[in-house]
Amino acid sequence: MALWTRSSRLPAQATAPAVETGTQGGTDADTPADSGTDAGTGARSDTEPQAQTQTQPRTQDRPQADEHSDRPAAAGDVARRGRHPVVARVVRHGATILAVLLVVAALLLPNKVGHLTAPMFVRLPAEGIWGVAALLLLGPGRTGRVRRLVPAIAGTALGLMVVLKLLDIGFDAVYKRPFDLVLDWILLDDGQSFLRDSMGPAGAIGVVIGVLVLVLLLLVLMTWAAVRLNRVLAGHGAAAATGTLVLGTVWVVCAALGVRNTAVPVASGSSAEFLQDRVQQVRAGLRDKEEFARESADDDFAGVPADRLLTGLRGKDVLFAFIESYGRSAVQDPGMGPQVSALLADGDRRLRAAGWSSRSAFLTSPTYGGGSWLAHSTFNSGLWIKNQQRYRNLTSGDRMTLTSAFRKTGAWRTVGIMPGVTRSWPEGKFYGLDHVYDSRTMGYKGPKFSWTPVPDQYSLSAFERLEHGKPGRGPMMAEIILTSSHNPWAPIPRTLGWDEIGDGSVYDAVKDEGKDPEEVWKDPAQVRTEYRRSIEYSLTSLLTYVEKYGDENTVLVFLGDHQPVSTVTEDKLGRDVPVTILARDPAVLDRVSGWGWHAGLKPGPDAPVWRMDAFRDRFLAAYGDRPGASAAATGR
Repeated sequence: MALWTRSSRLPAQATAPAVETGTQGGTDADTPADSGTDAGTGARSDTEPQAQTQTQPRTQDRPQADEHSDRPAAAGDVARRGRHPVVARVVRHGATILAVLLVVAALLLPNKVGHLTAPMFVRLPAEGIWGVAALLLLGPGRTGRVRRLVPAIAGTALGLMVVLKLLDIGFDAVYKRPFDLVLDWILLDDGQSFLRDSMGPAGAIGVVIGVLVLVLLLLVLMTWAAVRLNRVLAGHGAAAATGTLVLGTVWVVCAALGVRNTAVPVASGSSAEFLQDRVQQVRAGLRDKEEFARESADDDFAGVPADRLLTGLRGKDVLFAFIESYGRSAVQDPGMGPQVSALLADGDRRLRAAGWSSRSAFLTSPTYGGGSWLAHSTFNSGLWIKNQQRYRNLTSGDRMTLTSAFRKTGAWRTVGIMPGVTRSWPEGKFYGLDHVYDSRTMGYKGPKFSWTPVPDQYSLSAFERLEHGKPGRGPMMAEIILTSSHNPWAPIPRTLGWDEIGDGSVYDAVKDEGKDPEEVWKDPAQVRTEYRRSIEYSLTSLLTYVEKYGDENTVLVFLGDHQPVSTVTEDKLGRDVPVTILARDPAVLDRVSGWGWHAGLKPGPDAPVWRMDAFRDRFLAAYGDRPGASAAATGR
């Protein structure tokens, strides 16, 4: 009986089998208790268990291994699979398929809006093939722990790469360039401020929380997918090796033959190229500070005496007006150009009848879709301010700007009309402005129009009341920023009589007449229409101001800061913005006769195109008095 009961116990250690030490049951003391012989005769009993049962656990007592894993399955998993085998199989295979799709989609995801097409996701990613090969080479032996750790790290890295690609897609849609890992983090804060102004604090917080949740979800999903695929590979090593060899061969053949899936190559290495580009971008960003310092040190006008600066404009009121998002598309796009061109033609006719003349051309902006301050500083400084690092370095230095040149002469009072500024703006001192009027100091009592704190016509009315219209004043230079054409272009103010504006309270009713930006942005056609209407409003406000308040001593330079976002431009017509000089005194335009700019308020399609950073030097040369100025004035 002792033999029967022992057969149901846990097995003894193979190196030290249990033995009976007495003569109980007739067993010899030197005979192992599990020898399987009869107590009296030593003959094996046909009904007793075999000795193997003493040293090996029974199959039903061991957890079964997951078919897609190199680790034993939990007892609970075994029980569930036993109760619902079909469901368990479907869930396992579905999870594996989802993991494959996530990894492949992450590797093939492009980083530009225009590349988000179906063929881009029907390719062979070289990074995936090499990744599987690397895991197979690690093997399950001594490197087993490493093999489990590597997929988790790789999955997290893959999730971060997806986040960076999505940032690139967003920046490409707005700025037509990728996100800069070194220089663009400040723009995320500006974006949050834009959301708060456009959607309110609650809406902005909701968007930020949603973005953070999405980032976390991407990291978790990509890590899970990589770990899941590693387990599948561990359970199907031979098949995985064969499949990897086949896919690798197909990739090499497709790459060698240039096989394409419609317009894109089947053999993809886009993620590796993406990471390589980012490494180069970081290096370039780190080098850019030194390059900019060298460019800043080269200034032909830094040492020009004050009495030889801007001599051709002495006694004039010189106004520099920026119209937000006023780009080449506004005057040349077939869908909006005819209406804006008609408005400019009508304004040109009225102004010429009143004795005004104008010249127009194009400037290429350093930014696209946003980042207005980069364009303002480029125009003013004569340096190519293409990123936030350059802007910070510029405004912390002592580079002479157009506005500070006027102040340096002592012949002008310099003021800024900055309705988009809603808090302290220390850069005003760098620009050489004697006084800055922002959204808090212009006396405006009306509502905001989406992002725009103050309507353009009110800003110009406030400029007239606070500075330009004061009796007995001397010549002035003003930098005026018109913001009503700022994204999202709804609601848009309407033009009022100049004597109706008052303190801006009248705009409460005007805003109620406008459109809801959320409704507008559901339809790209509406976005383009409202953008055009906003440009028409800004141009009308500026031109009617000149008609009403300008005189023979007024000189106006107005231009756009950048093209609008690609929803409006449809990625056409580049980064050019119109620029116009308007004056009554013929001598003012005679000074720039060598520039070759077109007559009128609208530049033609073949009008001259300068980089925006070229304007400062050419303007100072044309209107100054120094040796060699004539060549710079004509652009030679």
